[in-house]
Amino acid sequence: MHIAPDLKRGTSGVPRILYCKMAAPLEVILSSDSGSQLWNLTVFDLHSGSSLLSYRGGNSSARTLTLLRGQYILSAQLGKNFINVWEIQRKDQLQQKIVCPGVVTCLNASPDGLFLAAAVAEAIYLWEVSTGKLLSVLSRHYQDVTCLKFTDDSSHFVSGGKDNLALVWNLSSVIQLDLGHTPEPRHVLSRHSLPITDLHCGMMGVQARVVTASLDQTVKVWELSSGELLLSILFDVEIMSVTSDPCEYFLFCGGSDGNIFQVSLCSQGLSRDRPFQSDTEQNQNQIFKGHTNMVGCVSVSMDGTLLLSGSHDETVRVWDIQSKQTIRCLAHKGPVTNAVITAAPANMFLPDSRPAVPLPRFSRHLNTSEGDGRESGESVFGDGENTKVRVAELEDEVHTLKKINKDLYEFSSQLLTKPT
Repeated sequence: MHIAPDLKRGTSGVPRILYCKMAAPLEVILSSDSGSQLWNLTVFDLHSGSSLLSYRGGNSSARTLTLLRGQYILSAQLGKNFINVWEIQRKDQLQQKIVCPGVVTCLNASPDGLFLAAAVAEAIYLWEVSTGKLLSVLSRHYQDVTCLKFTDDSSHFVSGGKDNLALVWNLSSVIQLDLGHTPEPRHVLSRHSLPITDLHCGMMGVQARVVTASLDQTVKVWELSSGELLLSILFDVEIMSVTSDPCEYFLFCGGSDGNIFQVSLCSQGLSRDRPFQSDTEQNQNQIFKGHTNMVGCVSVSMDGTLLLSGSHDETVRVWDIQSKQTIRCLAHKGPVTNAVITAAPANMFLPDSRPAVPLPRFSRHLNTSEGDGRESGESVFGDGENTKVRVAELEDEVHTLKKINKDLYEFSSQLLTKPT
């Protein structure tokens, strides 16, 4: 993007060029919805609300929008078994698809750009980005995985699921070098009583705090290194999304009723369990009111002054955090599935730029390479018709067991949540 020079005269009388006008924005909004027919993702200027770029091709499912190396944008296709990939500055061309074993429920790339994690049903697939090799398939959840987040140092990632569990994974320990080795999570965070809807990882790597939100109307704060529960906040409604400001002074919790609740993490209370009652005068001043349907995604600007929210009421709102007032409202064509404030990659507005390294083909099977002559739908553990038949039988058996497990889970959930 051309930056117009602003000529000023210094004390010596010599013109001084200040490159300050028409500069590319430092932060942008990336958003998607489930109803648009013309584009998949849109980039907005955070401060003006103007549309800067759009990326075409399908619709993105919730919790699957991620940036890779600052050079690619990835998102899972809504209801389909593949991931869309765009070169970040080539908005009109859908460059590549990553085919997955099933519908992707959540997706996240490590901040260092080396790994990509995607959840299909209750399993988590972990790829090495440079080679496309599938390093591990983690099947420790009992129900669908709903959210995945890496820590800022890329050393760990956290998964949350419909089985009410959040699992902390040490990345180095889950990379499968031996198929006989079954990776286990570093911690199992099991204090929620209903499915987990969202999670947030704070700063400081392994010393970070992890925040989980759930349909049980609670938001819980955990210490990642020990797995210890530090704080539990009980709300009047189900919480569908959660984040914090960069300094971690406040939590911002998106409710199923359209309200967003701001919770101070610096209060002097010593109790680990804290209620947030919306009808009290004190808490009324800590609520962002404007959405008319559930708030599925929240994000905070780098300076901690602006809050972004996406809702099923088909709008994205930018809020001034101090006043709790809406600065602007961005209309969408359907329920908003993703909305995030992100630092604008350096080459996002440079049309002639290209990724330094092209993405390889991503493997669908463990311990295979693309040049081994096997088709993507074929078993990698042997050849011949007998092997194919046996694999089909085992897949049918697994499908049956999954259905039984799901039925048992739903039955037990109904018993536990039934009013006495």
